[in-house]
Amino acid sequence: MSYKIFPSILSADFANLANEVTECEAAGATGIHIDIMDGHFVPPITFGPMIVKSIKPVTNLILDIHLMVIDPNRYFHELSDFGADSISFHVESSKNIKSDLELLSDLGVKRSLAINPDTPINQIVPFLSQVDQVLIMSVKPGYGGQQFISSSIDKIADLKNLIKEKKISVDIQVDGGINAENAGQVILAGADSIVAGSAVFNIYGSIPNNIDEIISNIKKEV
Repeated sequence: MSYKIFPSILSADFANLANEVTECEAAGATGIHIDIMDGHFVPPITFGPMIVKSIKPVTNLILDIHLMVIDPNRYFHELSDFGADSISFHVESSKNIKSDLELLSDLGVKRSLAINPDTPINQIVPFLSQVDQVLIMSVKPGYGGQQFISSSIDKIADLKNLIKEKKISVDIQVDGGINAENAGQVILAGADSIVAGSAVFNIYGSIPNNIDEIISNIKKEV
């Protein structure tokens, strides 16, 4: 069973960001997850597109952008120009989901639709044939370090079954509260990739050791 790991730099040391991204790459991460928040869709304000431009020259990893913003299409062109490989936007924040997905397709980036914990899967069903990925939030969006919402396991499994029934190719990414203890369960439920922030970037272990612990525990489960 294959899986991908995307460390979230929301939990990284911003004063040492280039080195920490390099460590993630050396440790076997698939990509870097970048949370862009505007202070409106969610309370915090984090990075803007310039962070993508800054990171792109220092890594060969996939740059995986998660837009937690109002009117996400405002950012698409600039993010694409700066080197974004994948862009997730929320079904709850887009005024025209179909049009926004078409724009991402035109820009040649991976199209990903994100859903909050309280949003039922049926809200994204009409768009499954247009997306490359669905990002399931397993915490309420906005803050790192939250506890994983256990009901997300059923949501992942239900979406996986739906994708199989429709015989389409759509990845499932899960973001929120992922750590070495639950990563295997998330992959086993049907996730293709996981986002891990504080489980990778913390004071208790090095980045390589933390990523290795996540990988080791996934292998035990699957």
